[in-house]
Amino acid sequence: MEIDDFDEQFKLGHLLFQERTCRVCGFRKNLIESFYRTRKNRGAVSSSYSYECKECTIERIQKSRNQNKKITTPTWEYPDW
Repeated sequence: MEIDDFDEQFKLGHLLFQERTCRVCGFRKNLIESFYRTRKNRGAVSSSYSYECKECTIERIQKSRNQNKKITTPTWEYPDW
């Protein structure tokens, strides 16, 4: 293998991660389409994507919002003396 071939493969992204396993659901998914980017100022490096897929992130946010709604509605009554 020549050095030129190696440089060409690296530029095309053959050596970079294209898939990632979600830490929550355990499914292997496409990195670019199924994971949110966490660092916007860097290139499309695999370390700039989260380890939780979009579906699991949405589900986690919805659950936490529902729990916060239940907590934020206090029931206050005048003390019975």
